[in-house]
Parts: sequence; structure tokens; C-alpha cells
Amino acid sequence: MRIGIDVGGTNTDAVLMDGDRVVAAVKRNTSKDVTSGIVSAIAGLELQGPVHAVMIGTTHFINALVEADRLAPTAAVRLGLPATTALPPFVDWPDPLVEAVSGRGYLCHGGHEFDGRTISELDQDELRRTAEDIRARGIRSVAISSIFSPVNIEFEERAAQILAEELPGVPISLSHEIGRIGLLERENATIVNAALRELADDIVDGLGQAMAGLGIAAPLYLSQNDGTLMDLEFARRYPVATFASGPTNSMRGAAVLSGLGTCAVVDIGGTTSDVGVLNAGFPREATAEVTVAGIRTNFRMPDVLSIGIGGGSRVHPGHRVGPDSVGYRLAEHALVFGGSTLTATDIAVAAGRADIGDPSLVSHLDKELVGAVLERIADDVAEAVERMRTSPEPLPVVAVGGGSILLPDELAGCGEVRRPEHYAVANAIGAAIAQVGGEVDRIYTVAPGRREKILDEARQEAVDRAIAGGARPRSVDIVELDEIPLPYLPGDAIRIKVKAVGELSVEEAAHA
Repeated sequence: MRIGIDVGGTNTDAVLMDGDRVVAAVKRNTSKDVTSGIVSAIAGLELQGPVHAVMIGTTHFINALVEADRLAPTAAVRLGLPATTALPPFVDWPDPLVEAVSGRGYLCHGGHEFDGRTISELDQDELRRTAEDIRARGIRSVAISSIFSPVNIEFEERAAQILAEELPGVPISLSHEIGRIGLLERENATIVNAALRELADDIVDGLGQAMAGLGIAAPLYLSQNDGTLMDLEFARRYPVATFASGPTNSMRGAAVLSGLGTCAVVDIGGTTSDVGVLNAGFPREATAEVTVAGIRTNFRMPDVLSIGIGGGSRVHPGHRVGPDSVGYRLAEHALVFGGSTLTATDIAVAAGRADIGDPSLVSHLDKELVGAVLERIADDVAEAVERMRTSPEPLPVVAVGGGSILLPDELAGCGEVRRPEHYAVANAIGAAIAQVGGEVDRIYTVAPGRREKILDEARQEAVDRAIAGGARPRSVDIVELDEIPLPYLPGDAIRIKVKAVGELSVEEAAHA
């Protein structure tokens, strides 16, 4: 038995699953502190037998960044002098977030050229002076970035060793472990990760205590942006890896429920509609930079288009819906619950598409208004699906999430809308069935005649990482293999990306 949980802006969904069978499913309002909503959802499952694993997709960390709250004072140490002085760390951050992390940037010597040549040697005394200033300012987390560190990680690792000696107990995040080539975006992602490290400790400890309080002794995992799982120690080190776990869980759940490996998924929750594309059962990954809370980043994220339409969205004059939403206060503000705010949920109830609250409280709504609002929602979602298509081939559409009742049975230009069984809790199902992944993303020098051997080595390393993370060895498959030639690097350089996934083995995970 597994428990899958997904925390959304409006609802916290939980399912109890026996293999691929849904035994029980509940929806609860998301609580302000998030954790108590999770506890309430699990309690609603009325567990009768032992639970072997708990998987959670949480908004704790993305909420903290968006709200500029609970972020640790953070220093950004960039290795690259004499280069990059014109654009120091935090240069493109919104001022409120710089203030929230007490952002302090340090430029030090080091870094590499795009071809691996050294820009300048690392200055150990300079780094120790930097550490002294960090300690004097009371900064509690450090992000280290080096120019082209994905090509050569040496300076970041050496700098981390020096700073760790000078700042014992201070968590250090390294950019080559988080982002891709592209200095500012990779550095930004690393700073965000560093600022969330303290909160990650608190959240992980809190979730563990919540499970213990419910009498659940099963291993606990968090969902990652790519649809795989991470254990608690990984979550403590890389909280940014959870940012898009909600849409990812929904897409993975849609794949399992619909039986479609390639399709467009529309997940309509209480606040937003997230549109993504599945390839071979996993979300298509974003290839460009991703902006989070006004900060440009380039770490691993699914390619998702979000629009401000959900069950809690406010309906405005002119039939406009959203982007503002009553969120988790839907049960207080919506007309069908005795509130005074006209929401998309009220429109769905008035149209007979949902039986929520008291339908008599929306019986006065004009039928033309109801029809026009639903048509506007359908048009906006159809446009979003069309924008996500990358080929003229037909792309099936699967609708999930409690708010998918807002969509008609067919979308203009998209055809039939499929709503599989348990569509309302697809996100929690996606969390419950998530697999364990292992990934390699590295630049190799490929000598003549060695291409196949290097590919085999990369595949095996990805498989080994999945097994080390708790995957059942015989279940691990390679689901992604990309070769990207890099003609501007010497020595026939090539970037190889390999992703392996396998079924979670509780025994293997416990051993790992």
C-alpha cells in the first residue's frame, strides 16, 4: 500500500493505492501552513492496514519563494575574476527577494573558458577573507557558481572545501549540481536553492513528525520536477527540485489513468490551469530558461504553460475569468457556499456540471452569462494547448484535476477531451506511482571509435544512480538519451544526457 499526496493552492489531495488500484481518495482544503492540511488528508483516508511508502508533492518551497518568506540569509560566491564584473550576483533579482535573502554577492578569482581553459587560478586567501566577511554578516547559507562549471567542476569543489572549513555547519550549494550552462540563470537557481536549505530542514523534519504522529512508519519521499522521487536527504540538499512537482504529478497520473504515453494534459485546479505534454509517459522538459517568482533560472523543469483559470478563479465583467483566485478560501467566498464572490465553480454548478455546495444559491445566474463564461474558459484552454504543440500531428487531450469540470467534452481544434476515472485526484495518483530516477548530464571528449563505449558508460552510470536511489534493479530502463555535439569545444566534445527510471523498491530504498 502506498499513499500519494499532492498539495495545491486550493486543495490537498490524497490517495491510498494498492499497486495501480485506487483504494481510497480524499480532497481537503489546503491549510495555510500546508502540513496540517496534509495530516488532515491522510486522516481522511481512514487507513486500515500497513503503509509501505508515502509520496508527497508539496508547494512548501515554491510558496516560500513567491511569498519572499522563510528564506535564509544567503551569500553568492562567484568564481570568475577578472571577468563578469559588469553583472554581479543578484543583478536581475526583484528587490523584495534580494532583501528577503539579505543577498550579498562576492566576486572571486577562478572560472573556466567555454573550452575548459582556466580564466584565473583559484585564490585560497581571497576565499578565506570572503568566508570571514560572510561569518561577520551572519549569513547562514552559501551558493557557489563558477564560469562554465558544467564543463569543469574543479574550482567549485575546491572552493566549497575551503569555505566549509572556514564556515562549519553552513550549507553550501554548488551550481554545477543544479543548473545548466548559462552563468546568471545557473547562479540564480543555486542562490534560490541555498536560500531554501534551512526551510528544507524544517519541512522535512515536520513531515517526518507528522507521519509519526499518524502512526505511519513507512519511508517518506518527495516528488521531483521530472516525475521521479527523491528521499528526504536529497530534499534537504536540493529543495528547488520540488518546484514543479504539482503539474508533473498530474501529468504522470494522467498517463497512468488514460493509458496514453504521448498526449497533452490539462490540469485544472483551484487556482491555475497547467498545460503540458507527455512523451513516453514523462513530462516534456523545458529547454529554455524558466522564470520563477521573477527570477530567471535554468534548472530541470517540465515544459508547462500555466494560465490563471481554476475552480476558485473570480469571474469579472466581460466574462473574463481570473487570473486572481479565492484559492483555499473557496468554501468561504464562493456563492454556492454562501459567500459573495462569483467564481468559476459557481458557473460550473449553475451549468449543471458540478454538484457542490447549494445549487439554489446560483439559480439566479443568467444562462447567457453562464454559457459565455464557459465558452471563454474553453477558448483560453484550447489556445494554451495549441501553443504547446510542436508538430501538426493530432495530440490527444486528457483533462484532470477537480476544475476540469469547467471544460466541454470537445475543445475547438483539439478534438475530444478525455477524463479518465479518478481524474480529480490524478495529481495524488501521480505522486503515488512515481518512480526512482537516475540522470547523467555531462560533457565527454569522444575519441575516434569510442562513441559506443562512452554511451554505454553513461547509460550504466544513470542506471546505477537510479538503483542507488532505491529503484528495483531489474525494473530500471533508459527513457531518455540525447547526444548534443559541441563544435566550439576542442577534442570532439559532446554533451550526453541519459535518464533512467525504475520502480521503487522499499527494501532497496531502506538499504540506500
